Amino acid sequence: MATTTQHYGTGRRKTATARVFLRPGSGKFLVNNKEASVYFTTLTSVNLVKQPLQVTNTTSKYDLYVTVCGGGVSGQAGAVAHGLARALTRSNDEFRVILKKKGLLKRDPRMKERKKYGQRGARARFQFSKR
Repeated sequence: MATTTQHYGTGRRKTATARVFLRPGSGKFLVNNKEASVYFTTLTSVNLVKQPLQVTNTTSKYDLYVTVCGGGVSGQAGAVAHGLARALTRSNDEFRVILKKKGLLKRDPRMKERKKYGQRGARARFQFSKR
């Protein structure tokens, strides 16, 4: 039985969570059993997802298997990029300096603010009439 080395990274953004599995290979990139460019329809989200690989020059060295759930397209793309950066640091310690300098290892803490009672939204108020 042949054992393959696999590295794992969890990424989060807004309400999206991504589990990224990194295996040595030819550059296959599957997100929820679909090709990454098919799953992420916008060009900006595709570029965001591939950014950790491009920064470390490992685009064709690893096969990526990603499961992502929750949130929307933008949040999921950010979660995959975060998880991929974490998985790359587990595969090679030298990548940590490069990825940290680009800000790819930092978890983006911005979340949607809750709607408050007596208001129209999180900060928007109902219109006030003096007379």
